[in-house]
Order: sequence, then C-alpha cells, then structure tokens
Amino acid sequence: MSSVSFIQGDFVVYPTHGVGQVVDIETQEIGGMSLQLFVITFDRDRMTLRVPITKAHKAGLRRLASRTVIDTALSTLKGRAKVKRTMWSRRAQEYEAKINSGDPISIAEVVRDLHRSANQPDQSYSERQIYEAALERLAAELAAVESIDTRAATEKLEKLLDAA
Repeated sequence: MSSVSFIQGDFVVYPTHGVGQVVDIETQEIGGMSLQLFVITFDRDRMTLRVPITKAHKAGLRRLASRTVIDTALSTLKGRAKVKRTMWSRRAQEYEAKINSGDPISIAEVVRDLHRSANQPDQSYSERQIYEAALERLAAELAAVESIDTRAATEKLEKLLDAA
C-alpha cells in the first residue's frame, strides 16, 4: 500500500501536526517531473503542507480515527496514570514521541499520565507544555470525529479526566 487516497474536503491526521483538511490536490513540476500533491491546511497552526501523494502513506498521513479507536482513547483516560521512575528528560522524550506518533491511544496515555487534579502537586512548566500539547492534539481529533468544536471536545476530555 504505497499511496493513500483522499479527496478535497477530507479531514486527515499528519502525525507531527495533528488534524488538517485536504483543501486541494495539485500537480507541480519539480525537477522536470510532474508530482501530484495533497494540499493540507492546519487551521490551528495557520499552516499549509504539501505532501506528495506517493509519499503520503510513508509520512504517516491517515484518515481520522474510527469511533472504536476514539472510544479506546477515551477509556484510556479513565485508567490509572503510569509514570515511570526515570529522569524527566527521558520521559519527556517518550511523551513527545507518543504525541508525534499521531496515534490517539498513545496521545491519550500522555494526557492521562500528565493530568493533575486540583488536589495534586503543581506541574513543572515543561510537564504542563507537553500535557497541553497532547490534550490539544487529542481534542482536535475528537472534535473532528464527533463534529463538535475543539473547546467542547477539550471540556469532554477534562470531565473524563476529573471523573477518573
């Protein structure tokens, strides 16, 4: 499976940038060769990305998660935090890798592990940054899957976390 097919208007997930929308499929002349590209916009970052159709699968471009995958990610939030007793720098790298994998379940694990309720000690600045990045990424995909805005999706995630 070397190429992935999307049409204009499809919501997609690019592992390192999250949820975007295919706004066009264009052909460009590059180095004397004709190349077809998916043109994807990421509203949150005000960014446009052009991904060669032939490289889309290898780049990890995928459709939105299925309802089943989203439900598994949501139930992951209800689990107990699993915080390894390794140095923060090592854990931070692992968390970043999970976020950039684009996998909703891995991202949910980061959100769960770094979530702090009102009665818990404060987080360091870098823990908070990683937590917010993961929460934002998961909320964006949940919002796209459920056709709700990201604020409503974020509130839904936070309610699940607070109830856990």
